[in-house]
Amino acid sequence: MSETYLNHPTFGLLSRVCLVDEQRSLFTTLYAQRLFFLIIQSSNGLQFDPVTRSDAKMLVETRMRSIKRQGYTDEYDVLQKIYKRTFSQV
Repeated sequence: MSETYLNHPTFGLLSRVCLVDEQRSLFTTLYAQRLFFLIIQSSNGLQFDPVTRSDAKMLVETRMRSIKRQGYTDEYDVLQKIYKRTFSQV
């Protein structure tokens, strides 16, 4: 998985945690990793929807289950490391 960044108008540089589906990705603030945003891509551009830490964690867990079911073990291993790094911090 490659690293993807977006610039939020208020919170600065965001880093992608994972894809959620075809049109949605989960991003977090680059340095603190405390604020999470669901980025929705549409024909109108990008929409930044803030989500709670617990909702972000649930989105990643759902994605992990999905890719594991589909047999994408390499992607699952990478996402599991991202999950631990992102959500094991207090």
